[in-house]
Amino acid sequence: MKAIYFLVGLLALASSFASAYDPSPLQDFCVALNDTQNAVFVNGNFCKDPKVVVAEDFFKHVDPGNVVNKLGSNVTPVSVNELPGLNTLGISLARLDFAPKGLIPPHTHPRATEILTVVEGTNRLFTKVLNKGDVFVFPIGLIHFQFNVGYGNAVAISGLSSQNPGVITIANAVFGSTPPISPEVLTKAFQVDQKIINYLEKQF
Repeated sequence: MKAIYFLVGLLALASSFASAYDPSPLQDFCVALNDTQNAVFVNGNFCKDPKVVVAEDFFKHVDPGNVVNKLGSNVTPVSVNELPGLNTLGISLARLDFAPKGLIPPHTHPRATEILTVVEGTNRLFTKVLNKGDVFVFPIGLIHFQFNVGYGNAVAISGLSSQNPGVITIANAVFGSTPPISPEVLTKAFQVDQKIINYLEKQF
């Protein structure tokens, strides 16, 4: 009887280890498309017939973004929405362009870890200053920002561990939500006068 309990316990442990990895996709690729006729629905998107997939489904040129705005930055995402060949591959990226002192405000990616490398310029991430060639990782869900501390333009590339990482900009979520969060709640939460909360809400 003890041998049976031991065998059952061993099988339970083995099966728990076997399921503790990310499974591979069922197919090599599944190019997303909007046309639903004669398509298969996989991972939130319809898939193009593999017989008509072309190299262009996996290609996108990304130009520098326009940084003439109140934040002095521009994010150009390359997710499954912009590059259909990313569907089911579990990756995406973004080009980050900064004017001098440009900012990508505090935000989080609810479905992805981000790895950022500075291509040109100098960026501050929390207390760490990154220079050209430096790499930094933001774990999934961590609130983070990028700020160009230099006096010239800066460019960074972010790789994300999801085809659709999502982004939640904290200020927009707090001060620009619909329906709005009660000013009484925000006043108490931030320990500031309601006039400040009213001013901030008008910015969004």
